[in-house]
Amino acid sequence: MKTVWIYTDAVRHVGDEDHIKVFATIEAAEKWFEDNDPEGVAFEYDVLE
Repeated sequence: MKTVWIYTDAVRHVGDEDHIKVFATIEAAEKWFEDNDPEGVAFEYDVLE
């Protein structure tokens, strides 16, 4: 099963462009966190096919 990693920015409102980020890999999420939100976390979510 394919999974993605999801980050939500609690400071942003639902519907804001940057409220949710979806990453294809944990490596992509970790790189984004290094540059943008070092204390942030993402959760793994199954992709439904």
